Amino acid sequence: MGRQSWKPSNLLNPLPVVLVSCCDNEGHKNVMTVAWAGTICSDPVMLSVSIRKSRYSYDMIKSTGEFVVSLVNEQLTKVTDYVGVKSGRDVDKFALEGDLKLTAIPSEKVKAPSIAESPVCLECVVKDVLELGSHDMFIAEVVATNIDEEYLDENGKLDLEKADLVSYSHGEYYILGKKLGKFGYSVRKK
Repeated sequence: MGRQSWKPSNLLNPLPVVLVSCCDNEGHKNVMTVAWAGTICSDPVMLSVSIRKSRYSYDMIKSTGEFVVSLVNEQLTKVTDYVGVKSGRDVDKFALEGDLKLTAIPSEKVKAPSIAESPVCLECVVKDVLELGSHDMFIAEVVATNIDEEYLDENGKLDLEKADLVSYSHGEYYILGKKLGKFGYSVRKK
């Protein structure tokens, strides 16, 4: 078998799929799905999300400089897909019911709401916006981390393996698989 050469494409997959919640200066809330998110710095703790200018949440985040990234687990997959295909211009995503229900709760350090159903919420303050083309990248400092105690082990350590986190790859959602090792395991003495 050989290799094929394709046109440039975004095949850096899988990616974390996250919910990004925000509000405008009048307090109107929205939540959207983002698959283009990533860690960019550990000191200070920073991440990025890339959002199209046409998205309803774009102007909210640009004007307030705040948002919350909520990790998605298996239970949140259906609502994550729904809020990714419906616009906040047309649907109040915090008024949905049943398996599409999302509960907005106050965040600790930002005005944007956190998502109660998420295992981990990262409160973010925008530090810079890079205009890149189809998407603008919001570079943000994580100013608070809120964790559901259900995902802590008996020692109070975060156990995200319990969370059944979801990733996104080429238009499909996948639950993360089994743990294969821990950072540095290849060089540890047995």
